[in-house]
Formats: sequence, structure tokens, C-alpha cells
Amino acid sequence: MSEVLGIVAEYNPFHNGHLYHIQKTKEQTGAKYVVCVMSGNFVQRGNTSIVDKWTKTQMALANGVDLVLELPTVYSVSSAENFAQGAVKILENLGIVDTISFGTETDDFAALNNIANILAEEPREYTTFLKEGLKQGESFPKAREEALIKYINDDKRYNDILKSPNNILGIEYLKALKKLKSNITPVAIKREKVYYNDDFIVDDLASATAIRKLMMNKDFAGLIKVVPRSCYEILTKEHEVGNVVYDLQRYEKEILYTLRRMTIDEIAELPDVTEGLEHSIKNAANYCNNINDFINIVKTRRYTQTRIQRILIFALLGITKKDIQSAKKVVPYARVLGFNQKGKMLLSGISQKNPKMEVVTSVKRFLDNNSNKTYKRMLEIDIFATDVYTLGYRYDSMANLDYTKNMIMM
Repeated sequence: MSEVLGIVAEYNPFHNGHLYHIQKTKEQTGAKYVVCVMSGNFVQRGNTSIVDKWTKTQMALANGVDLVLELPTVYSVSSAENFAQGAVKILENLGIVDTISFGTETDDFAALNNIANILAEEPREYTTFLKEGLKQGESFPKAREEALIKYINDDKRYNDILKSPNNILGIEYLKALKKLKSNITPVAIKREKVYYNDDFIVDDLASATAIRKLMMNKDFAGLIKVVPRSCYEILTKEHEVGNVVYDLQRYEKEILYTLRRMTIDEIAELPDVTEGLEHSIKNAANYCNNINDFINIVKTRRYTQTRIQRILIFALLGITKKDIQSAKKVVPYARVLGFNQKGKMLLSGISQKNPKMEVVTSVKRFLDNNSNKTYKRMLEIDIFATDVYTLGYRYDSMANLDYTKNMIMM
């Protein structure tokens, strides 16, 4: 089988920048096949996906991806480290992936690799700097950034690199590859013209953040400039039928209800809740009537808005610290969301290279036949995440779609 390219993505939604990334990587590597591990209905930066995972799969398959696998929810809504580790474990264990490609805001690959080495090895001086930052009340990302700068002692080269979410994810992919002693070759593709969170359009490029704003404002004239035509047609259709979920606010009553119902001890068992944060969360839930007020009350220098939003998703979906810890100990299953003819060949290649890899093509069959409790719990969370997600639809909000929706086949 020719070169197989692995990509980890959220495609929230798929846009021209993603298309550029696929095409540029294929150009550089000569890859003939593309497998994507994609987050589902809730995403790593503590928010909802604008459209559901099957719709995102359609967009990916129409624009250069051959096989789409779902990153289990316990990873997709977790920290950058857990997100990357879960995705890279899947790509590694498929047994067919030669290259992993990710987008960055720098072309200094050596700097990214240097940082990944430090994080993988955790030298004593670096960990001392990190602990000092945390003691001073800094958030973990900020404390880690400052510890790395102090340890490397090169502000000019490294300072800006550590401020970009995409660079940080790229570093985590590199770190995960190192920890797994993987033979997959990493390739970094520099983003062009617009970066993550930029809310403007340059030529035919815009960030996913800007595109979600275009859709929210019903600016379809702007939308058609920055996404492939196939994606434009899919997104406008989903908008018309009311199957778009713009952000976490769509579930604010469900979230506040859940937190009010939970005990202090139960809140303390949510991932990312540490150092008595459960008390602040409980008090805010009791007094607030919307998510924005809740976040403004709870967030501090140490607890960022993104981290708090992830905690809200954990509460909404019933994900606990135990779930996250259990997931870290296993190689995740490969849940197939969709494929084309080349993707069908990839699936055949996976079964030959690693027949022990758990490939899920039927949720019911997998739950009925698999005795691994961690896998069952992870898949049950995926199913529940879809059931909750559809509550955000304007009209139809059916449950059990993971049982009734067919894989997307092109």
C-alpha cells in the first residue's frame, strides 16, 4: 500500500484551510491515502461542534479524506495532551499509517521538536520551574509556557511559538509519538494568512472561528468564499433544517440543572476540577441563570475559560476522572464514521496489519460482543454525547442515532 497519511482534526467546520493542509501534505509526502481521526459532536476547546459528526464526515470525504474515524469523546473534550495521545494511539495502532501531518503557526519545526523532547523527558530543572509557576496561581498552560521559556532560555525564538493553540497541539502530537516510540513520521504544515481565532477573511481563507460567526450571522455570501463548494451546500442545508449547534449556550439550562442536582463530592470527581474548585462551581450554579455569568464568576488566572467550559461538558455528559484515567490505559477502538473506495482498501489493510485492532462498524454488535469494560464505557459516552447533542437541534432531536445512522459511504 502506498504512503498513508494520518490527520487529527475537528473540522468544525471543514474549510479551505483544511483543504490546503491536505493538498500540501500530499504534495510533500506523496501520500495516496488519507485517514483522519476526527473529534465528534463536542470539541477539545470546550465547545460544541457546529454540525454533527456524520455531517463533518461527509465534508471530509468530499475533500480528500478517504477514511474517517471518530476520536472517542473522552479524548476529544479533554486537555490538549489527552486529545493528542488518544488520537496518536489510534493512528499508531492501525498499523498502516506512515505520516502524521498537523497545522502550525510556525515553520520552525526544530523548535517544536525541542519542546516536545523536554515535555516527554521532563528534566528536573523544568519541573521545578513548572511547580513554581503553579504555586504562584498560574494556569497550567501559562505555568508550563513560562517554565519552558526559563528552561530553554531563548525568549526570542520560543515565546511566540508557545502562545499558539495549533503549535501547542503540534507539540503534543510530537510528544505522543515519542512516548509511543512510534515510527510514524511527523510533518508540520504552516498555516497561511489566517490563524486560529482570527475573525477576518483573507482572500479565500478564514479560521473555523470566523466561519462559525459567518454562519451564526447568516452571512452565506461570506461563507461561500472560504469553504469548498461541497461544504457550502452541506452547511447551508443543515442550517435550513435547523441541525446546527453554534455553541455550548444551547445547553445552558441542562448544564445548570445538572450542576444543581450534583453534590459537591460528585462535582469534585469531574475531570479538571482541583483544589476546591467544586465549591465555586456549586455556588455559581446555584446563583447563575446562564453560562456566561457562570464562567465569569468561576474563572480565575489559574482556571481559564476553556478549562471551565470543558468541565461543563464533563458535567453535561457525565464524564468522570475515573473515565479519563481508564481511557489513558487502553488503546482506543477505531470507530468508523465513513469511507470511500480507497478508505475501504485502508480498512482491509488495517485488518491485515493489526487484526487485534478493535474496529467498530456496528455500535450494537460491538457492545454486544465486547467484554472490555473500558471500551463499553467509552462507547456509551460517545452514544450519550450524540443523544445530548441533538437536543440542540431546532426541530428534530431524536436519540439513538449511533445505532440507526449508517456509516457514510462515498
